[in-house]
Amino acid sequence: MTRCRICDGQVRKFFDFGRQPLSDDFRAEEDVAGAFYFQLAVGVCASCSMVQLLEEVPRERMFNYDYPYHSSGSQRMREHFAQTARDLLAAELTGPDPFCVEIGSNDGVMLGVVKDAGVRHLGVEPSGGVAELARKDGVRVRTDFFEESTAAQIAAEEGHADVIYAANTICHIPYLDSVFRGVDALLKPGGVFVFEDPYLGDIVERHTFDQIYDEHFYLFTATSVREVARRFGFDLVDVRRLPVHGGEVRYTIARAGARTPSPAVDELIAEEAERRLHDLETLEGLGTGIDRICEDLVKLLRDLRDQGARVAGYGATAKSATVLNYAGIGPELLPCVYDTTPAKIGRLMPGSHIPIRSAAEFGRPYPDYAVLFAWNHTDEILARETGFTEQGGRWIVYVPSVRVL
Repeated sequence: MTRCRICDGQVRKFFDFGRQPLSDDFRAEEDVAGAFYFQLAVGVCASCSMVQLLEEVPRERMFNYDYPYHSSGSQRMREHFAQTARDLLAAELTGPDPFCVEIGSNDGVMLGVVKDAGVRHLGVEPSGGVAELARKDGVRVRTDFFEESTAAQIAAEEGHADVIYAANTICHIPYLDSVFRGVDALLKPGGVFVFEDPYLGDIVERHTFDQIYDEHFYLFTATSVREVARRFGFDLVDVRRLPVHGGEVRYTIARAGARTPSPAVDELIAEEAERRLHDLETLEGLGTGIDRICEDLVKLLRDLRDQGARVAGYGATAKSATVLNYAGIGPELLPCVYDTTPAKIGRLMPGSHIPIRSAAEFGRPYPDYAVLFAWNHTDEILARETGFTEQGGRWIVYVPSVRVL
């Protein structure tokens, strides 16, 4: 039991994945001895309902110059962020000289559309490598972590923002108190703070447990987001379910009393209560499902190995670190993982030390089976790798259960 980062209430642990590596720490073979490990355990606050990790990884270890994830790496996500930008431009960035700030702007895929519309903007991105990519595309970026002091400096230098936006970033930040004070310092009186992150309700329903890893310090719900917003003089005024990344929610936050909350807010909170989503018993049920999935996956891989089948993984994702390390899957069961990210190719999967090969080599020759770790991009990958199934290859998925497609 530990104390909640939001309200100092008691946090009750409901699952422990044991010692885990950093999910994006793709090392060369000669460097594996220096890897950092931490205890990946997750609990729920009995007071404010916030689901959170019990150990915080220092932010500089995760988000630095070599951060390998690119938000624009998927066609589906490029389309998603372009539409998000268009929605913000139409609904919120309409006044004289509007200003949009993005927390965790990555390679600028969303802000690029805002920039092309001629709207003043600024990305706040601590990972220098992806920030440089955004700058090359003409996006204005400040290489820094977003917190109260950063926000105050931006407000003094740039003025106040109409929109503060973040995608798959706010759940990464343990110090939400500083973030909300920063939003308070930077946001215009009638502005909005909009962010989207993985939704606990979808994780529980679909058993997408590999969404739990070092970067995802919080697993949000409408209930817990409204609770934290109200603690800092804000309110949750809208929610929107999103189909990306296995199920997310977009939360819209405004100053208390500035906007009338949408009926969708109370509807989703009522649904969460009906599902008993924050109850320890419900979350321990997720843990039972995690153990079943990992046992089934290991058994399947062992059976295929014993039958002489050739098996590989597809997608060197951050979330695959959780399943590989908790299930104890290494090169003896999965000789390699294929990926399209140049920075990962030739390196090893974190902790499991499975070699990563270029996806261009996937068909030289094709394996008999491939474990699809990048399941959130299933449609895009299956459309790209039609040759695999045409040659008789079969995909293995493990959420919401282990099965061969």
